[in-house]
Amino acid sequence: MEVALLALVLAGCGPGDRTGEQTAGPAERSPAEVSMRPAAFARCATCHQTAPERNGVGPSLAGVYGAPAAHEPTYAYSGAMRSSGLVWDEATLDAYLTDPRSVVPGTKMVFPGVRDPVERAALIEYLKTL
Repeated sequence: MEVALLALVLAGCGPGDRTGEQTAGPAERSPAEVSMRPAAFARCATCHQTAPERNGVGPSLAGVYGAPAAHEPTYAYSGAMRSSGLVWDEATLDAYLTDPRSVVPGTKMVFPGVRDPVERAALIEYLKTL
């Protein structure tokens, strides 16, 4: 079962971006960062890195809290995200993490969202630390 789950998670992952260039591999994480990471972040880590300019399938989440949408200069965002005008605060992150495609129609993020408000709150608190 664990092998099947790991295979499923890894099937959607891969380095590189829209231009076909390879991106950096996983960044080293401090023990403090790992210890405060909520369990729900495992779903995010499938596509997102937490080190600056270290993109995966999705952009790095470093510095995301308080930043405008599409702030990571090394990631090829969708036009919808670039023109969304969002700033990632508690309210916008909560709405986006609930249902990304309804908040930014045309986003490249295919993740369906986090339905549990407690998990979303933990994720947002963690994003504030990055």
